[in-house]
Amino acid sequence: MSTGFVPPPYPYDRLDRFKPLAEALPGGLVDLSIGTPCDAPPAEVVAALSSSDSERGYPPSIGTLPLRRAAEQWMTRRFGVDVPVAQIAACVGTKEFVATTAQLLHLRTPDRDTVLYPSIAYPTYEMSAILAGCRPVPVGIASDGGIDLESITADDARRALMLWVNSPSNPTGALDDLPAAAAWGRRHGVPVFSDECYAEFTWDGPAHTILESGLDGVVAVHSLSKRSNLAGLRVGFYAGDAELVTYLQEVRKHVGMLVPGPAQAAATVALGDDRHVEVQRDRYLRRLDTLSTALVKSFGFDVQMPRGGFYLWFDAEDGWAFAEDFAKHAGALVSPGDFYGSGGANNVRIAVVQPDDRIDLVVDRLQVR
Repeated sequence: MSTGFVPPPYPYDRLDRFKPLAEALPGGLVDLSIGTPCDAPPAEVVAALSSSDSERGYPPSIGTLPLRRAAEQWMTRRFGVDVPVAQIAACVGTKEFVATTAQLLHLRTPDRDTVLYPSIAYPTYEMSAILAGCRPVPVGIASDGGIDLESITADDARRALMLWVNSPSNPTGALDDLPAAAAWGRRHGVPVFSDECYAEFTWDGPAHTILESGLDGVVAVHSLSKRSNLAGLRVGFYAGDAELVTYLQEVRKHVGMLVPGPAQAAATVALGDDRHVEVQRDRYLRRLDTLSTALVKSFGFDVQMPRGGFYLWFDAEDGWAFAEDFAKHAGALVSPGDFYGSGGANNVRIAVVQPDDRIDLVVDRLQVR
């Protein structure tokens, strides 16, 4: 008898068995596994949640005009690109957008059945293909850590429904050659979706968007979760190719994918303020430096600062063994690298998302390990 889809265990639930080990230490568990921001958003952003007078009516699925204008202005300030407001739309956080877009595109182009994504990557790219009934095809990683476009076979390119790129990368912090990805997509007639949720935390040179190489055939995806510590509001937006954005806007209306009105009002305020992001950049950079230095001293691993993002990604020889040992001796949960693809089995990802005093607690524990 055939069986239907059975959801796999959620990756982070697999860490539950390590929690008692960390909780047993004085000071308790420090969770460095999930990239959940801990720092406060600006007070004026929080105030906007209770003063927008938008909670009674249904919010527009595509996003309010003020929100989309704020996104337009932010992209101009941050990247020097001009995107018409009509080619910008809100989403309920970017995870749902990543998880559902393959299904929506497959309805539009049923003769294409393949979702391409980096082989070491955020696991929702693969899950999006599975949920759409498509082939998930991981693309190899080049020597510089970016996606290896040359490794995509002619058959996979012909069958590709979409290509995901992620720069800065979760989990590795690598930066992709976004103009090359856009050019590859246009050459093969494959829409390229660029997940740029960590763009504000680019440490190696200026931040970039795929939209710098033109809007045709590409869509950039951005989030307020990381930039403004607003993961709980579930606000993101997508922007780019007129036909792709319009199609997604219209079909998502029928699904009822609506960002709550008060959340849109708060996000509008957050996108208009760059000062709080600079403060957050300093925090993350300091925490990355503190913890990477402590790891090198304690373990001798080659723990390098990332080119972007707020994760440390390094080879620990056995990701699960390291995670257990780290919970036991440092009192912290970290993510084994196989969460992000089989190619990361030896690796570990550490998210520096806890307050400074909690990071310092982990460092102190490592010194007496």
